[in-house]
Amino acid sequence: MGQGWAAPGLPSLLLLLLCFGHPLLVPSQEVTSQVTIDQGPTSQATTRSQTTAHKATTSRLTTQSPTLVTDEAEASKFVEEYDERSKVVWNEYAEANWNYNTNITTEASKILLQKNIQMANHTLKYGTRARRFDVTYFQNSTMKRMIHKIQDLERAALPVEELEEYNQILLDMETTYSVASVCHPNGTCLQLEPDLTSLMATSQNYEELLWAWKSWRDKVGRSILPFFPKYVELSNKAARLNGYKDAGHSWRSPYEMPTLEQDLEQLFQELQPLYLNLHAYVRRALHRHYGPQHINLEGPIPAHLLGNMWAQTWSNIYNLVVPFPSAPNLDATEAMIKQGWTPRRMFEEANNFFTSLGLLPVPPEFWNKSMLEKPTDGREVVCHASAWDFYNGKDFRIKQCTTVNMEDLVVAHHEMGHIQYFMQYKDLPVTFREGANPGFHEAIGDVLALSVSTPKHLHSINLLSSNSDSYEQDINFLMKIALDKIAFIPFSYLIDQWRWRVFDGSITKENYNQEWWSLRLKYQGLCPPVARSQGDFDPGAKFHIPSSVPYIRYFVSFIIQFQFHEALCQAAGHKGPLHKCDIYQSKEAGKRLAAAMQLGFSKPWPEAMKLITGQPNMSASAMMNYFKPLLDWLLTENGRHGEKLGWPQYNWTPDSARSEGTFPGNSHVNFLGLNLEEQQARVGQWVLLFLGVALLVATLGLTQRLFSLRHHNHRRSHRGPQFGSEVELRHS
Repeated sequence: MGQGWAAPGLPSLLLLLLCFGHPLLVPSQEVTSQVTIDQGPTSQATTRSQTTAHKATTSRLTTQSPTLVTDEAEASKFVEEYDERSKVVWNEYAEANWNYNTNITTEASKILLQKNIQMANHTLKYGTRARRFDVTYFQNSTMKRMIHKIQDLERAALPVEELEEYNQILLDMETTYSVASVCHPNGTCLQLEPDLTSLMATSQNYEELLWAWKSWRDKVGRSILPFFPKYVELSNKAARLNGYKDAGHSWRSPYEMPTLEQDLEQLFQELQPLYLNLHAYVRRALHRHYGPQHINLEGPIPAHLLGNMWAQTWSNIYNLVVPFPSAPNLDATEAMIKQGWTPRRMFEEANNFFTSLGLLPVPPEFWNKSMLEKPTDGREVVCHASAWDFYNGKDFRIKQCTTVNMEDLVVAHHEMGHIQYFMQYKDLPVTFREGANPGFHEAIGDVLALSVSTPKHLHSINLLSSNSDSYEQDINFLMKIALDKIAFIPFSYLIDQWRWRVFDGSITKENYNQEWWSLRLKYQGLCPPVARSQGDFDPGAKFHIPSSVPYIRYFVSFIIQFQFHEALCQAAGHKGPLHKCDIYQSKEAGKRLAAAMQLGFSKPWPEAMKLITGQPNMSASAMMNYFKPLLDWLLTENGRHGEKLGWPQYNWTPDSARSEGTFPGNSHVNFLGLNLEEQQARVGQWVLLFLGVALLVATLGLTQRLFSLRHHNHRRSHRGPQFGSEVELRHS
């Protein structure tokens, strides 16, 4: 994900990077405009001249206070010039960034550095000029909005040496993450994609999962840590130079909501009943599978057992938690493989869904230039899924190391949602080529995925053999969706809770890891499976941390996508439960989506919300409505087992259980190395007590006997020299 959501200046090269199985919007300015190593003789002259230009512009910015311009006609000419020049600069930067992401080499990084500096100079030049305008009394609100965005210099506000250092840090962190691999003692090495991701998704061996979980963090997190404090310092400095309190403040600004943090907390609390009941139910299922030595029914869940490297989505453990195992299988993966689906076929299917709504098909360049599979020619690539806008109105691409399975079919629709958004606002000035807010861009593709995932739709495209309409299948379906959507809510909320506190200084570098796990415990009810230290940096093992991608957009998108889904289903004329709705082929639903997307960032996001839902607010009610049948079932099921919601034994970890020998919540104790029922252990204690008393009696008897012998020997002492009693000699 990117920074500050395409704030003015460096284009938010909408690199939509995928996090769990869903993409993320990444403005290029923070995520991809990175500097690299020494440029060598061929590029140093260029770099020096660009650096000189940057220094000169920075000097003018800090030493001049020109009279402010209030002429709207002059402002109009300025933004027109800015728009035309930005298309060229942003396109060149996007090309260099794409080339680096799809072929990580020293040469590609050098070219990216040059384009990065060019981008910074462009942002600084036009941002400085934009600050000459006083837009207070401008009549054209669109003009005011554009000027305000261009005035934000973003990272280009940094002095040149610090800008280069900042870009180098970003590049080093993302490269470290992207090329990392972990190795077995026999020399076999695994990369995150597809190796470790597949292992975490398919293995249900406790120790194997633990090895993968710990190895990835040892390799990546610890390598990222040395860069991170300086990254925080420079991010904050850039933000303050643009008038923000800190980098967290700048990241929140695109939402244009003074009460954003309070509003998000309210939404989170409204969804708590769903999450707490899902957590308790899943914990019970894991207890059945892994046993009491690994799962405490009143404690947090070990973070490596949920089917995902970061425990952000849990759908890969569906087989362990399925409510009704005998109901028809809802996973289309087997059918996709059997029918010979390819990654391209998956994206063609997503394209067909959009066109069925009357929306735009992707242009030919998309198929020719996208990277839809991991290359097999030995290239190092950034596998994290992303969608790209090249700012020329016709070139849009996706980069994804796609696997043929149901999960990636959903991801394909998500990524194609970003592409559709790009195409819908392609005729706007580049300043407005962004989502209405960062969460909107993430939500569009997911809305379609809610329809694609339904048994009805999968049956219609021949991926499910039957579309039986039973209560058991409904609950199974909702459970499968909840393992993605509900499980993700606290994870998507806590990541930026952590980073905002890092940026504002309330979390210091000495406490990075400790506070990370405090938040994961507080919000997710998870604990590390092995002891962690401050030498570890587990946040850095998640892509969006080293890549400087804001994450709260995903929390927002997961809320509003259900609002969109509910409104579009009404527009499509759907009758019945919301979770059964499929908007495929609804032109009316397509019209609403298109109208909102075409606004881009030209209006405050509540206006785009109104075009889809008829009202301007974010609300959790649609999500609660969607999952109501599942919540009712969970309440009954958890009540039947007497589950305790939450994690009252919050300080329990697998490590503490091993050291203390107790397994709370399951009536077992460790007695002399044996895992016994409490009653069995009590019997053992009584036996030991009886034996102890018997030993005491025997000891007293022996003492009495020894005393008698001593007394007898003392009376015979006159019979000659003695060298000690038999007992004394024996013990000498």
